[in-house]
Amino acid sequence: MNTTESAATESALGRLGELAIEVPSWAYGNSGTRFKVFGTPGTPRTVQEKIADAAKVHELTGLAPTVALHIPWDKVDDYSALRSFAEGLGVGLGTINSNTFQDDEYKFGSLTSSNESVRRRAIDHHLECIEIMHATGSRDLKIWLADGTNYPGQDDMRGRQDRLAESLQEIYAALGDEQRLVLEYKFFEPAFYHTDVPDWGTSYAQTLALGDKAFVCLDTGHHAPGTNIEFIVMQLLRLGKLGSFDFNSRFYADDDLIVGAADPFQLFRIMHEVIRGGGFGKDSGVALMLDQCHNLEEKIPGQIRSVLNVQEMTARALLVDTAALSEAQRAGDVLAANGIFNDAFYTDVRPVLAEWRESRGLPADPIAAYKASGYQKKINEDRAGGQQAGWGA
Repeated sequence: MNTTESAATESALGRLGELAIEVPSWAYGNSGTRFKVFGTPGTPRTVQEKIADAAKVHELTGLAPTVALHIPWDKVDDYSALRSFAEGLGVGLGTINSNTFQDDEYKFGSLTSSNESVRRRAIDHHLECIEIMHATGSRDLKIWLADGTNYPGQDDMRGRQDRLAESLQEIYAALGDEQRLVLEYKFFEPAFYHTDVPDWGTSYAQTLALGDKAFVCLDTGHHAPGTNIEFIVMQLLRLGKLGSFDFNSRFYADDDLIVGAADPFQLFRIMHEVIRGGGFGKDSGVALMLDQCHNLEEKIPGQIRSVLNVQEMTARALLVDTAALSEAQRAGDVLAANGIFNDAFYTDVRPVLAEWRESRGLPADPIAAYKASGYQKKINEDRAGGQQAGWGA
């Protein structure tokens, strides 16, 4: 490594300390395919056990200081006590995710429903989530809707957008001064003819109408094949409306695989745009979060692998020689510009990251450290019996 490369690496490592990735409580519960949910030894039975597993990820990586909750999956009687419990383990409680997609009443929609009592129920659920945020100290309320229709003519698409806007306005008005509403989008499933929030443009339009405390959540698995996701990242950052990511990976649809598993170059390109657009760092306002299900692999190592993948691609993205890249772009030198980009991507940063972790009192290899810790054996024994957490629990 020459002097210039060494300086670039040191600069990149200096900024890596700003990286924080929120992990989701539900990643530690049982999940599976569209056809079956699989049980595994050591699976948490309570939200406290989910948080304990998340705290282990942070302990070994230093990358996951907060845990997102899903309501009602993570409902408890005392959220202030839950906050204290999490802080005692070295993590905080992060985004509160609402759920209006599992109750029978929401069969034909929730915030978009033509049934006023159903809409009222969905709105009240979000108001409850905001009260929970007050107790947990959470900043973001994340809304993903399964609302949509399966058949042409089933419902009035424009009317549903109007009702969504009205519902969101009431929820938005209840936010505290430091709280935000983040609206996620998904282009299909479970609604197959049309989905009420199918793309970033719809989410952007709805949140723009709400005000400065409303943002778009970009789930990396929620796009049609071939979609240029980094373009969307760039545009939302340019418009000041990118609030958060739900990181995962997919081969076909919303597969919820480990981030970077299917296309690590895509994750690199996304992180390049995040850095380029001012979305990286503790004060950027952009929350980086995982949204994954571990169907085959062990859950805690799966989360460790995920945050390490984000760290690795962030480090590579920080190595892009932006001055040389800008010069090549201005000169119209296509191959030079692409070469500069690829040089950063193909840099193997793993040995340097291992040294960087050790210098901060973290294990050089967090996966190996987890296997050697005996934690999995302990929770397998301690959590025998009871009702394991999973989808809907």
